[in-house]
Amino acid sequence: MHQGNFKKSMTLLDLILIGLGAIFGSAWLFAVSNVASKAGPSGFISWIIGGAIILLIGLVYAELGAALPRTGGILRYPVYSHGPFVGYLISFITIVAYSSLISIEVTAVRQYVAYWLPELTKPHSQSPTILGWLLQFLMLLAFFLLNYRSVNIFAKANRVISVFKYFVPLTIIVTLSFYFKSANFSIGGFSPFGFQGIQTAIASGGVMFAYLGLHPIVSVASEVKNPKRNIPIALIICIILATLIYTALQVLFVGAIPSSSIHGGWGQIQDKFSLPFKDIAVALGLGWLAIIVVLDAIISPGGNGNIFMNTTARLIYAWSRTGTFFQQFAKVDGKTGIPRSSLWLTFGLAVFWTLPFPSWNALVNVCSVALILSYAVAPISTAAFSINAKDLHKPFTLKGSAIISPLSFIFVTFIVYWAGWKTISWLLGFQLLMAVLYIVFTKFRSQSEVSFAQQLKSAWWLIAYYVMMLLFCYFGSFGGGLGVLKDPFDLILIAIGALAIYYWAKYTGLPKAIIDHDELSHKQ
Repeated sequence: MHQGNFKKSMTLLDLILIGLGAIFGSAWLFAVSNVASKAGPSGFISWIIGGAIILLIGLVYAELGAALPRTGGILRYPVYSHGPFVGYLISFITIVAYSSLISIEVTAVRQYVAYWLPELTKPHSQSPTILGWLLQFLMLLAFFLLNYRSVNIFAKANRVISVFKYFVPLTIIVTLSFYFKSANFSIGGFSPFGFQGIQTAIASGGVMFAYLGLHPIVSVASEVKNPKRNIPIALIICIILATLIYTALQVLFVGAIPSSSIHGGWGQIQDKFSLPFKDIAVALGLGWLAIIVVLDAIISPGGNGNIFMNTTARLIYAWSRTGTFFQQFAKVDGKTGIPRSSLWLTFGLAVFWTLPFPSWNALVNVCSVALILSYAVAPISTAAFSINAKDLHKPFTLKGSAIISPLSFIFVTFIVYWAGWKTISWLLGFQLLMAVLYIVFTKFRSQSEVSFAQQLKSAWWLIAYYVMMLLFCYFGSFGGGLGVLKDPFDLILIAIGALAIYYWAKYTGLPKAIIDHDELSHKQ
């Protein structure tokens, strides 16, 4: 066992399949009714806006991933640019989100399998029975074993799963187009909940949760052949294709549901179509489509669970490499190129998360915001590198980075705000608690090449950002806020605040970026 030496065996096709596979997991099977219940017929606009925001962030990641193709790079970039303290906070929230995502995927499988085996789910509930939990455990064990052997086995398994995963959404798009009724878009009004409904759907309706393909692509960067070419291409292709497909699915779902189902109001759609495409197939008398959807509901989230088991292990490895987590998890098996210690921990965490959370909807909002908060650091690190790593070789240079980076940070901040006070209050409150613990126990950690004073100087912007968002959400109009801040003044104030934080972070990075070069090799 040793550090580094991941095998470069993944091709552009593998990256695209990993990215699209991460995007088309459980989200497309649940999100459309959730979005419709929050935004009505205008819900497809949420997918377009969400896709545009993710594309901006994806372009920033493309530049970073090509310049610094590191395993778990999303956790290491903030360490390189702003030091271990910032990296620690981002690492913690990202690992919590990703390890719980694995359990969300197996929970989704169990909920759909209960269509055939109702004994897996408790009556009048989405909670698993003991038998249902055992099914989830066995799936997690299968993912663990697939990832334990080698990178090639993981990639080949993902290719096989991907064929069916993409076939079913396209089949649904074609089939529902024959049942499309444009009149459904005017029942109850095109946008019954206004623009606020569209905003809410982006943050908490499953839209951001659906666009999760960025992290897995960047996380396996040092295992990719020709990363400077393949990472940017894979990111851009995945985001554009996903936006087109999700928008089409949302439009066709709204247009194909029986009009009688809408008369009770759009807010009830999620209850009537809790398993959207299975329920709509049954309502339209398309039993064959319902069977295919349920089969895919087993395979798609299952494929995602496999991908996230792979990704999370590499993120834990990356966290350990930053020096703020146990060094045991920075080891890689020499024969297989797998960080097996990190994989064991990932498996344990995934099993843990299946215990307290009963249904797919229970964690989607929290996971979405946690992941968006980790996305937010990419434009910050890019900005800091322009000052403290001017000699960094960039095989892919993002044109207009001076505009795209701050703009993407503003949009990410909007999404955090739209998630609402109930979610943000405890999520960011917990992050502030982790910051206090880091400061209190700093004397017990091994010495870093960055002084503690410098770590604090380079981290105050992040603490201020958390406090700022807590205040905006408390006085805002989303998710339990007081409603003092009204649209559009709230967005204007948030944009100004986010821009101030962005430039504060840009100019308070480390004096010189601490980039390690032991994993980097541009030779194939």
